[in-house]
Amino acid sequence: MAVTVFLSVSGLSAVASSSNLRRLTSASNHRLTAIKSVTSTPLPPSSGVQRSRKNNDENRATVAKVVENPYSKIESAQPDLQKSLSDFLEEARDFVGDRGGPPRWFSPLECSAQAPNSPLLLYLPGIDGTGLGLIRHHKKLGEIFDIWCLHIPVSDRTPVKDLVKLIQQTVKSEYYRFPNRPIYLVGESIGACLALDVAARNPNIDLSLILVNPATHVNNFTSQPLSGMLNVLPNDIPTLLEDIFGFIKQGDPLTGMLDALSNEFSVQQMGGGMLRDLLAVSANLPTLSRMFPKETLLWKLEMLKSAIAYVNSHIYSVRAETLILLSGRDQWLLNKEDIDRYSRTLPKCIVRKLDDNGQFPLLEDGVDLATIIKCTCFYRRGKSHDHITDYIMPTTFELKQQIDDHRLLMDGTSPVMLSTLEDDTVVRSLEGLPSEGPVLYVGYHMILGFELASMVTQLMKERNIHLRGLAHPMIFKNLQDSLVDTKMFDKYKIMGGVPVSQFNIYKLLREKAHVLLYPGGVREALHRKGEEYKLFWPERSEFVRVASKFGAKIVPFGVVGEDDICEIVLDSNDQRNIPILKDLMEKATKDAGNLREGDESELGNQDTYFPGLVPKIPGRFYYYFGKPIETAGKEKELKDKEKAQELYLQVKSEVEQCIAYLKVKRESDPYRHLLPRMLYQASHGWSSEIPTFDL
Repeated sequence: MAVTVFLSVSGLSAVASSSNLRRLTSASNHRLTAIKSVTSTPLPPSSGVQRSRKNNDENRATVAKVVENPYSKIESAQPDLQKSLSDFLEEARDFVGDRGGPPRWFSPLECSAQAPNSPLLLYLPGIDGTGLGLIRHHKKLGEIFDIWCLHIPVSDRTPVKDLVKLIQQTVKSEYYRFPNRPIYLVGESIGACLALDVAARNPNIDLSLILVNPATHVNNFTSQPLSGMLNVLPNDIPTLLEDIFGFIKQGDPLTGMLDALSNEFSVQQMGGGMLRDLLAVSANLPTLSRMFPKETLLWKLEMLKSAIAYVNSHIYSVRAETLILLSGRDQWLLNKEDIDRYSRTLPKCIVRKLDDNGQFPLLEDGVDLATIIKCTCFYRRGKSHDHITDYIMPTTFELKQQIDDHRLLMDGTSPVMLSTLEDDTVVRSLEGLPSEGPVLYVGYHMILGFELASMVTQLMKERNIHLRGLAHPMIFKNLQDSLVDTKMFDKYKIMGGVPVSQFNIYKLLREKAHVLLYPGGVREALHRKGEEYKLFWPERSEFVRVASKFGAKIVPFGVVGEDDICEIVLDSNDQRNIPILKDLMEKATKDAGNLREGDESELGNQDTYFPGLVPKIPGRFYYYFGKPIETAGKEKELKDKEKAQELYLQVKSEVEQCIAYLKVKRESDPYRHLLPRMLYQASHGWSSEIPTFDL
């Protein structure tokens, strides 16, 4: 694993002066690793991690580049996280073979491509101490953070209080340099204790804590026999293991066989990542034995006990926002009651459960730390999270995951999307949509927002248009005692949802974004029996004048098809007559809040509930985007309330016309129903576009 160094050596870049570097070389693959030493001497304010990359193309002629849509080939997107436990053990071989020395920071070269003004992320390792616990996440996190990892050599015996001082020194130095940026502390097990300790000692420094399986207690039933067993073991166990497995050397037939068995293709055929990890451990037993010699394990157990004791006595001093990642299968160092106490005690705490993961989730499949940070709105560059400027676009694989999650709905409804060209021609494509923002899309909300998945993903795939949807604030609340699992709202955050407000509409249009607005909001998305395709819009204009201020185009659109996939059998009126459901609905409505409270119209009658639906054999979804309405140059004119109201009613009327057009035209679609569509694709290919009505 390559990490950054001060001078340009073998493609590595700066981290500190050469006097502070310790180099570790792996003879097997000739990689160079450099680690920045950390001493008790305070760092000067001007120091820090700096990188300089040599531009190999600086003397070449400038070549014009064609910008392609990165989402156009989404089906072939590969996972963002490619590394595994095997890579961790392979890289750890270099680290456990060092000559000791004090703990120090290193910055992986994979993390050298971060965006401007990226916050600092300090990784505090778990019991292994290598600092490689984020190895699967280095590349992806390195695009949004400046990452430093703490390495604690195997032979190091620095007490907990001195480790805390070391981390605190770095935190203070970097906060002095960049007082307007937060500093993230990512701690795993014992590292989480260190992070909490530092936060308790520095309540006035802007810290964000990510605690992965924080060690809250030591299970004495397990730890006491373990400690006793370690005390009676001979000291030469690592050497013995290395002698036993010494015949497994690079290039030997057995090594080749293990490598072949543990590659992704073979593992998929043989049962998944568990087998791959088992083979990886088997091939790296000597590394593990040197990583955890008897004396080090005994020392780490004592460190663990003292770190937990201090944190539990100072937890009330922590003022930092906290994200706790909790594995469902870690029973040794975790106690559910302690985590509940943490979530109530820490002022801004989010608990995210990883039900299918064990002791080391950051090295396991299915855990993507960058995605979790996005889904919890935990990323920020300033004093608080900004849903607009701090938003991170989805990767191609994240978009593919969203499509896969909604594959059944999208394939079952075979969406038809129409748009209107400048000459009023209706075409079956999205060609009629403006390429450049600001654009405001205004339309009808299906029950439970069923139309969103197909529409948002298709705009990205076909036109590279990223819709920033304005959503109810309840989606962003991360309530711990919510009636629903808040993970169900992850998709809205990944795809760029923003809490609806006039100010956020203003900011989005100022940034020339493509903004999706449903004036009917919750009342429309949770409508009642017989109310499909009915608009519940405010009586007065709420978006026309802000659109005109930035010359935004307004695109009215309609969608139909919800009545062809389900029928509402239990709406809010019915649930009010059932005591248990009534109580649940009232609690959900109270938790969500009513954005239209005080509105005496039907729009103010907002109940937050989950409608009872009976599915049908799926019909088809139809989308019709009307001709864009220009507001550029009309700002003065639309300051007049009557003129603004006229345009508002025009937009509403065009949305209703789009819906009416689709309801009529779908009657002539020979492929409206599922069976004809399946027969067509069976004969023409499953990826073929299914025809529809004549335009």
